[in-house]
Amino acid sequence: FAIYPAPQTSTAVVEPYNSVLTTHSAMDHSDVTFLVDNDAVFNICKNNLDIQHSSYKELNQLIAQVVSSVTASLRYEGALNVDLNEFQTNLVPYPRIHFPLVTYAPVISAAKAGHERHSVSELTASCFEPNNQMVVCDPRQGKYMACVMLYRGDTVAKDINSAIQTMKTKRSIQF
Repeated sequence: FAIYPAPQTSTAVVEPYNSVLTTHSAMDHSDVTFLVDNDAVFNICKNNLDIQHSSYKELNQLIAQVVSSVTASLRYEGALNVDLNEFQTNLVPYPRIHFPLVTYAPVISAAKAGHERHSVSELTASCFEPNNQMVVCDPRQGKYMACVMLYRGDTVAKDINSAIQTMKTKRSIQF
């Protein structure tokens, strides 16, 4: 995981330079680097979690939740769990293009978490919304080369397949 700085929390003048050096180093010494942009995390905290002035605590909690979800298959047994090597095999089309876009859903405040339920199709659709992505960009302007959806909890494969098929048929997302 590589976390890129945001102007709101920049504590050092050299942060942009460190980002460039990190990217260059990750290209040479890493097989897969998941990107997280502090600017996107700030927007998620503000818009989805209703936190107007986020601190490092909230940012780190959200990033930790994302890292925990991506690496959950390393901690739990299961036939459908994937190894991190499979991410590299399935998501990296060329060795120099190994920076997958990370999205997390649902991102809702603790006050709403107790009484809101989300269907598999709603969760799948929200993963393709720019306001849930950990990097500020709009992937609807381009095409997806590959996609991995990691579901946790009580889900049924039939619902997942149906939701993914629905997303494939939408014109706003291109594969």
